[in-house]
Amino acid sequence: MIPHDTITSAANPRVREAARLRDADARRETGLTLINGQRELARAIRAGVAIDEVFVDADSAAALLQEESADSRDTLDEPCLAGLAAGGTRITGLSRKAFERIAFGSRNEGVVAVARYQAGTLADFVIAHDRPVLVIEGVEKPGNLGAILRTADAAGLAGVIVCDGRTDLANPAVIRASLGTVFSVPLAAAAVGESISWCRKQARRVVAAMPTGTILWHEARLAGRTAILLGSEAHGISGAWQQAASAGTIHLETVRLTMAGAADSLNVSATTAVLAYEAVRQSGNPS
Repeated sequence: MIPHDTITSAANPRVREAARLRDADARRETGLTLINGQRELARAIRAGVAIDEVFVDADSAAALLQEESADSRDTLDEPCLAGLAAGGTRITGLSRKAFERIAFGSRNEGVVAVARYQAGTLADFVIAHDRPVLVIEGVEKPGNLGAILRTADAAGLAGVIVCDGRTDLANPAVIRASLGTVFSVPLAAAAVGESISWCRKQARRVVAAMPTGTILWHEARLAGRTAILLGSEAHGISGAWQQAASAGTIHLETVRLTMAGAADSLNVSATTAVLAYEAVRQSGNPS
């Protein structure tokens, strides 16, 4: 292991400050967040995210950092940490008790980083114009947002717009659930009105998924210059989209998925996956 400081007390001020980043107010105040896991941290580094500090579980990191990933680019090894240290990132060892104060979830990979990360805006949203984007409105659960980002990454979609999001995109649980793809998928946070204006300026056809959609999902043209719109399971999409369509601001089409059982809708991340891969199928480029 490269030379580093070691902290044994869970009450240490640096440990307490890192643990505060589990709270949204602390993240907004500092512009910092936590990245938990080797793969997630490796992807953040590859995306150029600024890493302020890396905490390592001194009891297990030496062995964990030698494990190989299925993708060597997602392996966080000693040379990688040494490179971070050379660039000014502080590497700090923690006792198991101190490490558990800032780590979360059942998968202990021996590393948690403090990083400077916030989602971008539509002004910075640079994407491929010939591929669909996802527009996600009002989704609350970090796990759903993370799963949606993984789907966008896997399906090769152009990007994701989160409008009127009810959870912070820098939430460590979003980062964890996305397996770090939050750093690689083009991503923007915006208000609903901004998202509608963006769709109009980009000449994006908007296809909204809802239980009362007028046509089945596979009958809509999802590939190409499309914005695939999904809302929260509790509230759906806001009326602003239909109002914009009625005013001729955007072209809006609504689709539904077949529901043969008692439930009237799928989890939003499951619906996203169905529509994303239907778009891939329609594009004729499944690879």
